[in-house]
Amino acid sequence: MSVRRSGLSLAAVLAATTLSGTAMASTINQNTSWTINRSASQTYRVVAYGDSIFAGYNGGIGSVARRAAPVVEGEYAAKKWGTNVEVIRRTKSGAKADDIYNNKIVNERSYMQDSRTRVVMFEMCGNDYLQARSAFSDQTGTCNYSGLQNALTTCTTYMERAMQTINQYATTAKVKVISNIYYPGYDADNVLTSCTDSATGQKVNKQQYFLPLLARSNWRACNLASKYGFKCADAFAEMMASDYDRNGDGQIDSAAIAYRAGETEDAYVQRISVTLRSTLRDANGHLANSSTSYDYIQSDNTHPTYTGSTISVNIFSGSGSGSGAPSYTDAQVVDGKNPDWNKFGHERMGWSISTFDPATP
Repeated sequence: MSVRRSGLSLAAVLAATTLSGTAMASTINQNTSWTINRSASQTYRVVAYGDSIFAGYNGGIGSVARRAAPVVEGEYAAKKWGTNVEVIRRTKSGAKADDIYNNKIVNERSYMQDSRTRVVMFEMCGNDYLQARSAFSDQTGTCNYSGLQNALTTCTTYMERAMQTINQYATTAKVKVISNIYYPGYDADNVLTSCTDSATGQKVNKQQYFLPLLARSNWRACNLASKYGFKCADAFAEMMASDYDRNGDGQIDSAAIAYRAGETEDAYVQRISVTLRSTLRDANGHLANSSTSYDYIQSDNTHPTYTGSTISVNIFSGSGSGSGAPSYTDAQVVDGKNPDWNKFGHERMGWSISTFDPATP
């Protein structure tokens, strides 16, 4: 197996998914079906809705990562249940939250209405923030924060609507999951803007402003999950801090920054953006321990790394499909973790989601 770290191409412009440069408004469907075949008599379904993250975007429009987070989760589920699992990804690279909600979750609800569906997951809002961030980065004169604040408001609205709709239509799903947002380009954002704050007359550190905003979004994702019976996969915690205690406070850093049920939004934002901010790390250098790091982000500084092959996608229809045996044998999966669970961004996200799988389908 090999890590895929693809750079940006013309397709990336079409897909509008780069967070480091100017975000375009174009979108592209990347819909796949992949069946994890264990030669079992029963086949159940995992359905994932989202943007380029769940799509497994890899810098092109002709293929996507096979082992993107939804397939990783599906493989864990297949082992736990002893069944085949069909992983349906209905995704749109470059899409903002309203687009994913209306054109994927609502318009393509039939995929989760299938009686074989056992897990439904979604992620959204990344493109809302990347487009707002790009526009903000281009500002001169006096800083206008309204675009960023509007992105937060819009994101909150559509995360809640998505949960309400999935609850309505995914009647056979035993588990419903939202994945919150990690912070790609964390180190790159540690620079000053070209605009100046109206109150201080000073330029603004982008990271200093964006981090609390993203923290509010992630708290709302997990808080809404609690309200609507969803699980919250904390991608921010899994990807943005080390897997050991770097600051000597007696806690594993990635666990210390995780969402805590019952904590207020302001308290969470304070903990992430102030109290434990020194423990945050760019996901390009995720520390498994004091001497071992793994690159969780592709060379576009946006999308998660992955291992293994790709699924070909028709550039006109945006669809692709296939099937195959699990990538890892049952013996290789120990304590619910395959050997690569913490080595790639998609593996880490998929494993995190899989921890919510029911014992039986």
